[in-house]
Amino acid sequence: MINQSPSLAVDLAGLKLRNPVMPASGTFGYGAEFSPYLDLNELGAIVTKGISLNPKAGNPTPRVAETSSGMLNAIGLQNVGIDTFVREKVPFLEKLKTPVVVNFFGNTLEEYIQVADKLSDIDVVSAVELNISCPNVKQGGIVFGTEPCAAAQVVSEVRRCLDKPLIVKLTPNVTDITVMARAVEEAGADIICCINTLTGMSVDIHSQRLRLANGTGGLSGPAIKPVALRMVHQVVQAVSLPVIGVGGIMTAEDALEFLLVGAQAVQVGTANLVNPGSMAEIVEGIRGFCCEKNIDNIQDWIGTLKV
Repeated sequence: MINQSPSLAVDLAGLKLRNPVMPASGTFGYGAEFSPYLDLNELGAIVTKGISLNPKAGNPTPRVAETSSGMLNAIGLQNVGIDTFVREKVPFLEKLKTPVVVNFFGNTLEEYIQVADKLSDIDVVSAVELNISCPNVKQGGIVFGTEPCAAAQVVSEVRRCLDKPLIVKLTPNVTDITVMARAVEEAGADIICCINTLTGMSVDIHSQRLRLANGTGGLSGPAIKPVALRMVHQVVQAVSLPVIGVGGIMTAEDALEFLLVGAQAVQVGTANLVNPGSMAEIVEGIRGFCCEKNIDNIQDWIGTLKV
């Protein structure tokens, strides 16, 4: 008999989700922007765009360019800043039944600590997602997430400020992502999210100019899925923490592939920009797959890759 109501619930180090699908930071605004297109309470969680200590205007335009099977963005982490976020965005989030995850970042260790401290006092925030793909302006511009000691230091300091589940989002722009994963695990991360965008560039042969004013940008979309899938599989094998898979997920089948290699949950990014209702369709697609395969609980699928 085919099960008509499989359980899609997952538990990520105390972050309990009704299903394993959530948006990737930066592709879903602060949540309210997508409320006309799907029921936010049907998602596993809401993940806000990255928040910094002070407002950021972002990079000059043009800052988005379409590529083969994907897109490049150099938005520059534009956001309203933590104080405006608390004042103007949190009231809407408080009305939701879905767990809220706030992505945040800083350009110095001190900025990370200050934002983390402010987030620790916001009741509606169920978990935080630490973006370490930012340059440390006090250390010559080295990206926190590309050097194990720098990554461990920021994770350790943020951990001291928070008693909420701490997700650390890893950059793929490293030689060995498992080294970074183990470093943040030892420093106190509860959950690992991978991957962030891949650095890329696009040029216009007619104008002989760069397509992005910033020069380079982050590549996302279907083009990066094989890379993301490989890195998620590697990280799952390297650490004992739950892993959230992200990178090129456009369909339920894509999401199921990440779950198959061991991700406990997934984030959907570029697909939201193509189809604002894509995550609802992905949730239903996962549910339909479980019914078809007579899978009673999504946990019976996660990490069952045969190698």
